[in-house]
Amino acid sequence: MRWTLQAKPSSEKVTVLKKSLGVDEIVASLLVQRGIETYEEAKQFFRPTLDDLHDPFLMKDMQKAVDRIEKAMTSGEAVMVYGDYDVDGTTSVALVSSYLQSVYPNVTTYIPDRYDEGYGVSYKGIDYADDNGISLIIALDCGIKAIEKVAYAKEKGIDFIICDHHRPGDTIPDAVAVLDAKQEDCNYPYDELCGCGVGFKLIQGLAPLFEQTIEDLIPYLDLVATAIGADIVPITGENRVLAHFGLQVINSNPRLGFKAIINQIKKERLTITDVVFIIAPRINAAGRMKHGLHAVELLTETNIETAMDYASQIETYNTDRRSADKEITAQALLQIEENKEQERLTTVVYHETWHKGVIGIVASRLTETYYRPTLVFTKSGDKLAASARSVKGFDVYNALHECSEYIEQFGGHKYAAGLTLLPEQYEGFKNKFEEVVSNTIDKQLLTPELSIIQELKLEHITPKFYRILKQFAPFGPGNMTPVFMSQQVQDTGYGKCVGADESHLRLTMSQNQSQPIVGIGFGLGDKKDLITKRKPFDVAYTIDENEWNGNVSLQLKIKDIK
Repeated sequence: MRWTLQAKPSSEKVTVLKKSLGVDEIVASLLVQRGIETYEEAKQFFRPTLDDLHDPFLMKDMQKAVDRIEKAMTSGEAVMVYGDYDVDGTTSVALVSSYLQSVYPNVTTYIPDRYDEGYGVSYKGIDYADDNGISLIIALDCGIKAIEKVAYAKEKGIDFIICDHHRPGDTIPDAVAVLDAKQEDCNYPYDELCGCGVGFKLIQGLAPLFEQTIEDLIPYLDLVATAIGADIVPITGENRVLAHFGLQVINSNPRLGFKAIINQIKKERLTITDVVFIIAPRINAAGRMKHGLHAVELLTETNIETAMDYASQIETYNTDRRSADKEITAQALLQIEENKEQERLTTVVYHETWHKGVIGIVASRLTETYYRPTLVFTKSGDKLAASARSVKGFDVYNALHECSEYIEQFGGHKYAAGLTLLPEQYEGFKNKFEEVVSNTIDKQLLTPELSIIQELKLEHITPKFYRILKQFAPFGPGNMTPVFMSQQVQDTGYGKCVGADESHLRLTMSQNQSQPIVGIGFGLGDKKDLITKRKPFDVAYTIDENEWNGNVSLQLKIKDIK
């Protein structure tokens, strides 16, 4: 790993903030590094309020969307809430459909089949709406590029409201309303909402029709917080407020579907990290292994026994998903080694039998192993479908755009995307993708970066400091868990490899006779020789708590040792 130490913030700004907040220099410095420079900004950061949320009507077309939904309700139209099969899509559908059903009966939901229909708005979904007399489709977490499909629906007399957060193409679909803050002519103050976040803005816009305030919408925020975590959007600005209050709902009064999952995992207080690694994979597993509608059913269920049954089924899907993920990752690694492709700057692998539901996870695993832009392909009908993942700092969406002559369809974000192409385009695409990446990537980006926020003396790590640090949460992109570095520390002689295969490293460190502190380095067992015989070393870490036999103590989660 290459360690990069963030630039020191302006000492003048740190001094001003230190005085106005009455905090020490380290805390003031951490805040300034996050762009927080005044007492008011710090207050908003540490004490988010629902008043910090923006007026939904600042979003382009919001009034049109609200008016069209009101017209549908007044005239008794059938409304379909449509969303993708991933966490962001299914939570969006659960949110908007359950809200609408609380005020209007004629609402149905639709999630496309990952294998039969693929990603985004589908012709099959529109035909289903037409066959069932549905005249308004609200598309969530998709639709911004569905030009032909929205036109097809219009021919059938079906209107679309699109609520998306993906980057638009050159043309915007001819929908009644398009809610997407990434549109160039949309002046909404925050453009990093996830799909479920846009769905929440829609119900925030609808609420005054039913004499509801923002307080009435708080129960929906558990869904929004889950989507924010799962979709890896920045936890800054409005997302930070939504995640903060959503976590409160998850931990105090979650919907029955979440309660059923939490009962299975038996964890008392969930952080955003728990949401990402415990709740989100289970919701995702339904769409990966069976059908995304199972997740929507779980998230909208109002009977606890039924919710428990759904959660139990989804737990089975998740176990199957883990098994498939492990098997396919092993096959993909073997394919890379056998074809001697380690010298390439990209990873592109394909096998027709690989499970379409887990190729995104496999792409992430391969990126972790080889650390380069990665695509994993499988057969999907008469086409090939792929999930793409990138390395920090490299825009894989733009790279795919450069390869569009070989692609049938693609969409996504800077670091994660999906695409389809014809089998005969595969080799041409593979070579073109390698060429584009080779010509545009900064070679430094092919070594994982460990971004260190500042150097710290071990003596500064106190319970009081950690209590303040915990208030920086929820952590995520734009507000990452701070990684610190300490130089010239020594193991006190108790360092050892731990774990069934001794792949982890546990040690007790001190620096200049400071109070010893325990550190655990997962996957760092091979670094043991660096710490023996009291040799001084540098260590990069985050600060955490360890609970053992009812005793809580501070510990360092070691990221790397040099």
